[in-house]
Amino acid sequence: MSISPFDAETPDTEALNAAIRELWVRSGGTLSADGQRIYQALVTAWAAAHRGDVAPAA
Repeated sequence: MSISPFDAETPDTEALNAAIRELWVRSGGTLSADGQRIYQALVTAWAAAHRGDVAPAA
């Protein structure tokens, strides 16, 4: 199952990292404009989760 950066609950860093890797594998290493937006959202979410800036969902 894919992790969407738009899910209600924020996944942990491992889940986000897995989603980033899956995105790259599916794209064959070349991201479309939509893929780039998803990648940027995933990386931003990963960085925030890594720093501990993400508050648990209400």
